[in-house]
Amino acid sequence: MKRKIAFHLNCLEQGGAERVVSNLADQFVKEGYEVFIATEWYGENEFQIDGRIKRIHVGLQEGDKEKSRMMQFLLRVKYLKRFLEREKPDILIAFAQRANYRALMAAPGTGVPVLISIRTDPVGHYDAWSDKLQIPLLFPRAAGCVFQTQGQREFFAPFLQKNSKVILNPVHGKYIGTPTPERRKKEVVQSGRLVDFKNQPMLLEAFVEVHRKHPDYILKIYGGDSLDGTKEILEGIIAKHKAEDYIFLMGASDSLEKELADAAVYAFSSDWEGLPNALLEAMALGLPIVATDCPCGGPRTVIKDGVNGLLAPIKNQKAMEDGINRLIEEPEFAQKLGREARKIAEVANAQAVFEQWKEFIEEIVERGR
Repeated sequence: MKRKIAFHLNCLEQGGAERVVSNLADQFVKEGYEVFIATEWYGENEFQIDGRIKRIHVGLQEGDKEKSRMMQFLLRVKYLKRFLEREKPDILIAFAQRANYRALMAAPGTGVPVLISIRTDPVGHYDAWSDKLQIPLLFPRAAGCVFQTQGQREFFAPFLQKNSKVILNPVHGKYIGTPTPERRKKEVVQSGRLVDFKNQPMLLEAFVEVHRKHPDYILKIYGGDSLDGTKEILEGIIAKHKAEDYIFLMGASDSLEKELADAAVYAFSSDWEGLPNALLEAMALGLPIVATDCPCGGPRTVIKDGVNGLLAPIKNQKAMEDGINRLIEEPEFAQKLGREARKIAEVANAQAVFEQWKEFIEEIVERGR
């Protein structure tokens, strides 16, 4: 008899954690599991999921938004607990900070074990005074934890580290097995939302200097506007340097496997991340990569400097500039890095990642029984 499993997160609007949940849910339901996704709200631009997956709303109801912030939080926990009592899944898998807290508060008394998942840099996200109160009270209740990087795991107490796994994000199949281009375009590319922590302004300033040395190269950034002001900052930098003919903000794209595949360099500039899907996708495409060695260790988890990519210190414009120039000026070295980067598909393909999740979930359920 197959298990009944439930995922809990805020919504399925397009983002890293949401992509992982939608992919895992699809795979579990295809294997015969009964799968629920319990979310707080519906977003405007969500990932599509298999029709056999049961999407359940456990967020605020009509009239609840008029209540106090504390009351709203308690109601969210109450509605999630009500779902657990009604459906009685074999396990609840929570993704991201608030979902982790809600799940651990809702589960006691239901008999449902909770597997939590850390999806970002804990520094700055799990170290506020409220976290320091909640983590010692709630995290010991977790039946297990999934981290993306070793750096994430080392932030938390030994009791959580002991009962945990490090599992990479799955790379979408459309990025795997693409042909190596016969000739690469004179393009440096990046993919990802225009948002402050990705430090795209530093990349633009670095590329202005790269362009002085290599005036036949252009920079393209693919990604939607996060509406945090980053797009306007980037437009200001482009205008300041009169770079409209060699730096382009391309907007979001659903065909990055085609748009990026024959670029000369992929530049990753984030100040912090969890384990960025965009970086894994660029590696699977075989792109020569220069990436910031950002906390909590996502790039370092998958890139060995000088073997399958280049690592640069965060917020270091000169290091980013030098890395891009090296990959432009040493094409044979760049191609070697790209060939090695492709090997990420051996450990981060959807089936390999799914098997790791399934094994850990089954272990927790059996332990609970």
